[in-house]
Amino acid sequence: MGISKKIIVTGANGFVGSNLVPYLNELGFQCIPFKARDFEESIIQSDVYAFIHLSGKAHDLKNTVNDSDYIQGNFELTKKVYDIYKSSNSSKFIFMSSVKAVCDSTTGILDENFEPSPATSYGKSKLYAEKYIQEQANLIGKKFFILRPCMIHGPGNKGNLNLLYKFVRLGLPYPLGAYNNERSFLSIDNLNFIIKEILSREDIPEGIYNLADDEPLSTKKIIYTINRVLEKKYMILHIPQCLVKNIARVGDFFKLPFNTIRLNKLTENFVVSNKKIRNVLNGGMPIKAEDGLYMTIESFKSNIN
Repeated sequence: MGISKKIIVTGANGFVGSNLVPYLNELGFQCIPFKARDFEESIIQSDVYAFIHLSGKAHDLKNTVNDSDYIQGNFELTKKVYDIYKSSNSSKFIFMSSVKAVCDSTTGILDENFEPSPATSYGKSKLYAEKYIQEQANLIGKKFFILRPCMIHGPGNKGNLNLLYKFVRLGLPYPLGAYNNERSFLSIDNLNFIIKEILSREDIPEGIYNLADDEPLSTKKIIYTINRVLEKKYMILHIPQCLVKNIARVGDFFKLPFNTIRLNKLTENFVVSNKKIRNVLNGGMPIKAEDGLYMTIESFKSNIN
């Protein structure tokens, strides 16, 4: 690569950042982690090539975060970092948004043409940040890339996949066999690849890109993969959906891990199109959806307490 290109990275210690930064450094980039809340314009050197803004307030499934916290963590913070980017000599700004900036549920295939109508404070705050960046378009010598990933997984992930893994590891049968669904996921390796391509190439147009693996997966497929990693028998129960929903409502009332939100996460359809990013990259993702999932589950197996 010659002289290493310096990249400012906020949120470098988070799940995405802890995977992305070593990956980029190994390729010859020089990632410079910064806490976005401590940003001062004086720290930006003239030879910084790009900004990657990962820092933000994560979606809280327990609904304990105030709306103002999301606004501060996802909109105001992004505005602050982007304003510094504008005054710097850097040429690329990559913002990690979310498909939740568009919607929380969909019956179709979500692409970039969907009119955003986020249902949560988290999604709205991400959309506000997106709009601010877009309003600053047409800056000479500068590009912005708004990335909308679906659920990202990989080593260090502590979300729903990890909870599902722990459930299956106990040897309990999966009780939601009555549901048939398809959901898009994004392997951290595919996300790393996409960001590397954006940094390395000059022919990728700025704009908004939905990010997902090439193939959606059903929850049953995930259960099958977990059992394959654990070398366990594939056990699924087909409990009537009405009964399952009633159990989830009990979880809502008593604030249990299995509740309506968790049930929806496990059973709803949410398919995201990655056609736009595939087209500009002239090909599909390097990691197949099922292979990426297998590697994530393997990492759970290696690090489980």
